Amino acid sequence: MASLVTLEEAQQQVLARVRPLAAEPVAVAEAAGRVTAQEVRARVDLPPFPSSAMDGFAVRSSDLPGRLRIAGESAAGSPHVAAVEPGCAVAISTGAVVPDGADAVAPVEAVVQSDNTVDIWRSLEPGAHIRPRGGDVAAGDLVAPAGAWLTPVRLAAAAASGAAELSCRRRPRVVVLATGSELAAPGEALRPGQIYETNSLMLSAALAAGAEVSSGPPVADDEPALREAIERGLAADVLVTSGGVSVGEHDLVRTVEAELGVEEVFWRVAVKPGKPVSFGVRGNTLVFGLPGNPVSSLVGCELFVKPALRALQGLSDPLPRYEPGRLAAPLRRSEDRDEFVRARSRLNHDVLVLEPVVGQESHMIVRAGAADALVHVPRGNGELPAGSTVRWLRLDRF
Repeated sequence: MASLVTLEEAQQQVLARVRPLAAEPVAVAEAAGRVTAQEVRARVDLPPFPSSAMDGFAVRSSDLPGRLRIAGESAAGSPHVAAVEPGCAVAISTGAVVPDGADAVAPVEAVVQSDNTVDIWRSLEPGAHIRPRGGDVAAGDLVAPAGAWLTPVRLAAAAASGAAELSCRRRPRVVVLATGSELAAPGEALRPGQIYETNSLMLSAALAAGAEVSSGPPVADDEPALREAIERGLAADVLVTSGGVSVGEHDLVRTVEAELGVEEVFWRVAVKPGKPVSFGVRGNTLVFGLPGNPVSSLVGCELFVKPALRALQGLSDPLPRYEPGRLAAPLRRSEDRDEFVRARSRLNHDVLVLEPVVGQESHMIVRAGAADALVHVPRGNGELPAGSTVRWLRLDRF
């Protein structure tokens, strides 16, 4: 039997076989959650003109302090107004064009208005309360690099700088296939020996933010049925199966995949839970075989499938993003396998504390449902005492 592949080796072997998907134009209004295929540069200066940061009066700072004549108004969205002459002020609203000649804005709460004059009995520095043209970004400047996740803020930045359409990587097409003769659809009456099938639901939900995911009913441990379902799944960019990848008599997935031309890259990783995970390729299709135990399937999805989907979309840093935290209870280390422990996160005096949930067996999906974190316990000897600083993954992030 082949030796176990380390976590790091397995992740690198997955990423080495990823080829980013083709680019396509996407309207900026529909690009949320996509990944840029080309850098985004500003088409205009932002702001496109000197604008007021306050409601108030545009003035010449050299006229202050003093009484000034109100010579007009500049409202947001209105055409350019006449220049501010010496001894005059122009009423101005937030975001409106600062008239020529003005070099400061006096906030409305700092003035006293009477009829057609305004008293401003304080000095202002040139530039006070004015947003300079191009102060946020100048035309031609970089707004987002290629390989950037279009978060809500980054999407707004692209739109504000004039982009109506963005070049984005195509979203991967993923097929999720649960296998096992013991599986029944949720809500059906269970026959003796059956359990409800949940892995396809869990995996589809976990991957939906970064892919177009489809799944069907579970497939029994029957070679013809498996062959037909897997063949259909191999038409996608990514096929994710759960179950049937261990060493039992009815674990047929890897055998069927090999007959269909899938080149197995690795099988069995030094990870707990999730050791029997497999990975292969057929053409440009990535094929992941996750274990049937639901928590093992969850861990394999987080460690291997999600990074592959990020890399397919061209993200520059596709590997899982760990965060630091502190253990609330001791955890024993495994000598030869990295372990991922389900935990609840909470803040304690601004310190992120991770409390392992009770029941860490790989079949305990209901116990795992109380967790929002996977704590990484590196392989090694001894234990990590309570209070240790550890790395952890959020379970609610793509």
